[in-house]
Amino acid sequence: MASLYAVPYNGTGETGCDSLTENCNIYYESGDIAWMLTSSALVLLMIPGVGFFYSGLARRKSALSLIWLSCMSVGVVSFQWFFWGYSLTFSHTANSYIGDLTNIGFRNVLGQPSVGSARIPDLLFAIYQGMFAAITPALAIGAAADRGRMLPCIVFMFIWSTIIYDPIACWTWNPAGWTFKMGGLDFAGGTPVHISSGAAALAYSIMLGKRAGYNDVSGLPYRPHNVTHIVLGTVFLWVGWFGFNGGSALAANMRAVMACVVTHLAASVGGVTWVLLDYRLDKKWSTVGFCSGAVSGLVAITPASGFVPAWSAVIFGVVGAVCCNYATKLKYILRVDDALDIFGEHGVGGIVGNLLTAFFAAYVSPPLPLPRRRKVLTAETSDYIAHLDGVTEIPGGWLNRHWIQLAYQLADCVSGFCYSFFGTCIILFLMNLVPGLSLRATEEEEALGMDDAQLGEFAYDYVELRREFMMRRFKW
Repeated sequence: MASLYAVPYNGTGETGCDSLTENCNIYYESGDIAWMLTSSALVLLMIPGVGFFYSGLARRKSALSLIWLSCMSVGVVSFQWFFWGYSLTFSHTANSYIGDLTNIGFRNVLGQPSVGSARIPDLLFAIYQGMFAAITPALAIGAAADRGRMLPCIVFMFIWSTIIYDPIACWTWNPAGWTFKMGGLDFAGGTPVHISSGAAALAYSIMLGKRAGYNDVSGLPYRPHNVTHIVLGTVFLWVGWFGFNGGSALAANMRAVMACVVTHLAASVGGVTWVLLDYRLDKKWSTVGFCSGAVSGLVAITPASGFVPAWSAVIFGVVGAVCCNYATKLKYILRVDDALDIFGEHGVGGIVGNLLTAFFAAYVSPPLPLPRRRKVLTAETSDYIAHLDGVTEIPGGWLNRHWIQLAYQLADCVSGFCYSFFGTCIILFLMNLVPGLSLRATEEEEALGMDDAQLGEFAYDYVELRREFMMRRFKW
């Protein structure tokens, strides 16, 4: 078998090479490095996309606060990741649950082949995975919409990333992690990103309580205030997801290409499916519905994108959109004010994607006579999609008659959801006991809006003009 490296790796020391005496670049392909740097930038683009998506869904007087929280997630979590997050997640000496502090402050993170793939160095893997770490709290923190104070949100991001995200990502993606060793398949973040953020958002919504005037039956009068923002956020997310899923191949290869193909197809089918579901009830063509469906398709295909063939992306898009569409109604059954349907979109979408992976991560046999085909399906242990990178081999899923894979995926879903949900509840409960870190804004601040009460800035000029008019009138 050909070497994985441009030049066979012979680096010594914890950093992997000494740039003063040798060329550290010869061990890696420049194309792989270029693709992963591009993918890192694409994932970064998704974070303001989340902000715009959430901003459009929220009320006008709190629109800017959600964009601000997305930006703060980049700043806070990037520092956390540099300080100890990367080491706790991807240190080479991690145990089955969490890493150690060997690489605290990016210590010795340079040219050694990463734990994720021998095709890229530690430093590149660190910046790429750092974007995943930053977007996950940004997804969850939308639960604070319209009534959550900003300072507790910032503190929560740092604590939650350390206690919740890092262990889940470690056991999912680090070769030493228990889920990874068990045989769970999660290509790009079904559990560490989507299930964990959806569960955290549900917990945050419960701990915060309902918005003033919230209707348990219809949710009215809270409707999206700016559909243009929602479309803009969806575009950012859709484009960025090519780096999110395609980059998870951790090299510029055919597996990355296939991941991009199924990602785009699932999003497209998901958007159309959601629109048709809404039209069936309202007899209206919904722009918000298309955007929601596209995101649900993107979420559902995420854990499977490096394991499944292109035709299965249609099923992921349809099933993901249908399940997420109906899951947005769960908040009325649970009587929880999940303001932006984060649990319905990301939590349920991640679970659906994880479980569908067990069915469709399979070797697709050539058109052989039936007896011969059965023999191939039984004996083959290498999924041809996963093996498009030339290295990865997996036993496949139900199409391979690998029945136990569904149990692995289910265990991954349940463990990730429970750990994130109950862990988030404990974190928020303890934070709420600390003076100055009370989670919820006062009634007066909520009536005024988070933009005015917490930021002193506004997404729209006329909101400020209206406020000035009311203040002058009151003073007069």
